Amino acid sequence: MSKELHFLVKQSKKGNQKAQLNLYDLHCKAMFVIACRYLKNKEEAKDAMQDAFLKAFLNLEHYVDGTNFSGWLKTIMINTCIDQLKKKKLETVSIENYPLEISNNDDWHFDANITKTTILETIDSLPLKYQLVVKLYLLEGYDHQEIANILKIPISTSKTRLRRGKSVLKQQLKIKTYGT
Repeated sequence: MSKELHFLVKQSKKGNQKAQLNLYDLHCKAMFVIACRYLKNKEEAKDAMQDAFLKAFLNLEHYVDGTNFSGWLKTIMINTCIDQLKKKKLETVSIENYPLEISNNDDWHFDANITKTTILETIDSLPLKYQLVVKLYLLEGYDHQEIANILKIPISTSKTRLRRGKSVLKQQLKIKTYGT
């Protein structure tokens, strides 16, 4: 962590509102992009971002000095988005009710004809339980242990949802690209 960021966090912990505003300014664009990945409506994303910053500033005493502040804030942002999605009571079905499918293909390579926008839109169309794991893994770079902690699910469920989400994603992209 840079000396400037360390200083701002330290001052923010002391209640310095100017330092908090500077932290907000340094991170707001990145946090908004993350919120938009999870919430389709930009106003909802802005609300979630504000809630996440408020939670962060109210809980700065829980931030461990010397650790990655941006990563800590990102986790709060993602959890806030997930909480907002849960409040909407989006349907989630227990993964335990489905037979296990094993995929031999473990790569994330997409056809060169598929645009990034198409991939992101298709991810957004996945069922929520798959969408969250795919986004956390593919877009945010979290591993299964981290995903399990964030979503409060077993690691095996994270792996299964990722595998199934990837399978559904590839099928939907194939249909969008080739019509079959």
